[in-house]
Amino acid sequence: MIHQPVVEELRRRGTPYHGVLYAGLMLTEAGPSTLEFNCRFGDPETQCVLPRLRSDLLDLLERAVRPGGLEGTEIEWSPEPAVTLVLASGAYPASSSLGDRISGLEAAESEPCVEVLHAGTATDGRGGFVTAGGRVLNVTASGATLTEARERAYAAADRIEFDGRQLRRDIAAEAAERVQA
Repeated sequence: MIHQPVVEELRRRGTPYHGVLYAGLMLTEAGPSTLEFNCRFGDPETQCVLPRLRSDLLDLLERAVRPGGLEGTEIEWSPEPAVTLVLASGAYPASSSLGDRISGLEAAESEPCVEVLHAGTATDGRGGFVTAGGRVLNVTASGATLTEARERAYAAADRIEFDGRQLRRDIAAEAAERVQA
């Protein structure tokens, strides 16, 4: 519905696409709306998708770069939803904060079904981490329901501290409410 017309248009123009194509979507009353396309895994949007993948990622990537490589491939996914939250520096998005000590990473990572990914961090030379960018950390959690995944992600994110930390509190809120209704 979203990807196929883009792939077909690229093929029609003589530039067939082989690889991973991620669509950033917003659900509206009129249906899905495409915000962007990406072909990389560094975005927070992909970080809530990849933990659900049960198939061999390397095998899929190797197949994806060959014409017809994924044809007939059955990809296995966990049915559990996942939510990713971004912990951003105080000045983000206008600029980034550098050198603010980060605490609570071990506690966050000890939460069940949680993964913390570093985006804008650096080591402090003493075994710890400091901020080194706008999007500092991404916290992903999965759960049996979207509500459970969301609660786990926020519980873990709330254990992480650094000066000026920004964390949106509305991520997956409306979607979780719709699923429960």
